[in-house]
Amino acid sequence: MAMPTAPETTSGAPSRSVRIAPSILSADFARLGEEVRAVDEAGADYIHVDVMDGHFVPNLTIGPMVVKALRPHSKKIFDVHLMISPVDSFLEDFAAAGADILTVHPEAGAHTHRTVQTIKALGKKAGLSLNPGTPVEALDYLIEDLDLVLVMSVNPGFGGQSFIDSQLRKIERIRTLIDRTGKAIDLEVDGGVNVETSRQVRDAGADVLVAGSATFKGGPDAYRGNIAALRGAAE
Repeated sequence: MAMPTAPETTSGAPSRSVRIAPSILSADFARLGEEVRAVDEAGADYIHVDVMDGHFVPNLTIGPMVVKALRPHSKKIFDVHLMISPVDSFLEDFAAAGADILTVHPEAGAHTHRTVQTIKALGKKAGLSLNPGTPVEALDYLIEDLDLVLVMSVNPGFGGQSFIDSQLRKIERIRTLIDRTGKAIDLEVDGGVNVETSRQVRDAGADVLVAGSATFKGGPDAYRGNIAALRGAAE
């Protein structure tokens, strides 16, 4: 009797199970600790933390002190996306605050390889994020050192934006690059991810879906159902 095979990505390589990373950018900031606990208990795999500086992106959010304050509220992976420039001087602070993954942008510093190596030296996983207009070639000479690649399917800065369809082709290309490495590198997508787009994103090769508005709509009683719906639509 033949054994069942693992699901495949568009590249033909076995895929990992989908993981859901609620973005707390869409949470109720007046009760942020409770919100983190709520999505943790509702089935979140990662807690996605968007850090914005009002300079690299047109918005301000939170700093290391808030990440440190939130850390006791969940044992899930803290997936911290640093939309700040220059980024290097903040890496140690966010690492100490409790980040598990630190994701940066190639435009946020002069020497991206050095930034990635600094994150690794701090004992954290390193991610690189590509904005909609950032080419896949930004991963050249870096992908072997990464633990995560984040494709922004909206322009960063604000939640609630619509998915940019052209990023599906980018996700497919990056999936192929990751599979060629033979390494367990997360391929994460952030921006306009909901029950309508999650299957497209998954079919293109993503295995971590960041969802803010789609997770936090309806209040805490709805979070478990929202996460289950996202996971079910993707799988």
